[in-house]
Amino acid sequence: MAIGASREKTASRRIRIGMVGGGQGAFIGAVHRIALRMDDQYEFVAGALSSDPARAKASAKEIGIAEDRAYASFEEMAKAEAKRPDGIEAVSIVTPNHMHAPAAKAFLKAGIHVICDKPLTTTVKEAKELVSLVGKTGKLFVVTHNYTGYPMMRQARAMVAKGLLGDIRVVQAEYPQDWMTEKTEATGNKQAEWRIDPKRSGAGGAIGDIGTHAYNLACFVSGLKLKQLCAELTSFGEGRVLDDDVQILMRFEGGAKGMIWASQVAPGNENGLKLRIYGTKGGLEWTQADPNYLWYTPFGKPKQLLTRGGAGASPEAARLTRVPSGHPEGYLEGFANIYTEAAQAILAARTGKKPPKDVFFPTVEDGLAGMEFIEAAVKSSKAGGVWTKV
Repeated sequence: MAIGASREKTASRRIRIGMVGGGQGAFIGAVHRIALRMDDQYEFVAGALSSDPARAKASAKEIGIAEDRAYASFEEMAKAEAKRPDGIEAVSIVTPNHMHAPAAKAFLKAGIHVICDKPLTTTVKEAKELVSLVGKTGKLFVVTHNYTGYPMMRQARAMVAKGLLGDIRVVQAEYPQDWMTEKTEATGNKQAEWRIDPKRSGAGGAIGDIGTHAYNLACFVSGLKLKQLCAELTSFGEGRVLDDDVQILMRFEGGAKGMIWASQVAPGNENGLKLRIYGTKGGLEWTQADPNYLWYTPFGKPKQLLTRGGAGASPEAARLTRVPSGHPEGYLEGFANIYTEAAQAILAARTGKKPPKDVFFPTVEDGLAGMEFIEAAVKSSKAGGVWTKV
């Protein structure tokens, strides 16, 4: 069980962390709090958990944050925590998209590492500003594309890198959901309300919410860089300005082709993230709903089922595995792996060292790539689905 023993040795003490957003009524905040605690690397001590000061205080009280560290705004929190001798070393930002950039800037300028939900910002311009600021401050910036933390996705990436699939020809990713099939935003659902609002969500709807996950994972595993795309973004829901269905063709550098379908109006689908990659020597297929299994098809040979923790598990998968094979690991553990990889980097940064070579987490540059993907897709769709440079 590689995760436990090796990580205990790296932590002289827990990393003090705070959170912006994620208060009452927010789903993703609780997910992040569970994940950051899973490997006992963090101590959750501060928060500005809502843009509503009263809700922020009430939310902090519910989860046990001391009253003097329950802040009414992220600006107040960044300034106050930077001055404290026991101030936070890292902040988790789990707000609606439009607040990612201003909150991240405040904490970076205060000398605090940032862990931020995706998409990185609402515009490419803001994303580039964050890339520049990270370079100037030298602080770590982690984007929580949690599916890159799944053990079998690390194994798939390693298999592609080792040439087991040969030259990659085809990459297909899909991420269908059904929760916006009806007018969910009219039912008082807070998550739906901000996701259909361009001022809070940005230029993309489903493409920013789940399409970026599919795109990030496709590039992460294949190792390919996108060159052009041709997109059709559709708003099927009556009155919606932002897309709820995304269909994209892709051309990668080197000649590989790809497709992405992301939808929030596909009845019968919950979180149907799936990835398929095919090369000259074989193929891989993975489904998020059954994340401990990876199908590998070497050309001309029987299909093989590789399992997390099983005989075919690679070192890349094994080091992120907590429990014996046959016991499922998934969504929360994927988030936890990102947080724990980030913890190793933060602990190394305390002493001016570099993190271990095998530590990985999506960075601010990956966040920028996601924003460039969204921008190109929106531009392509508005022009009638023309091929557009990324």
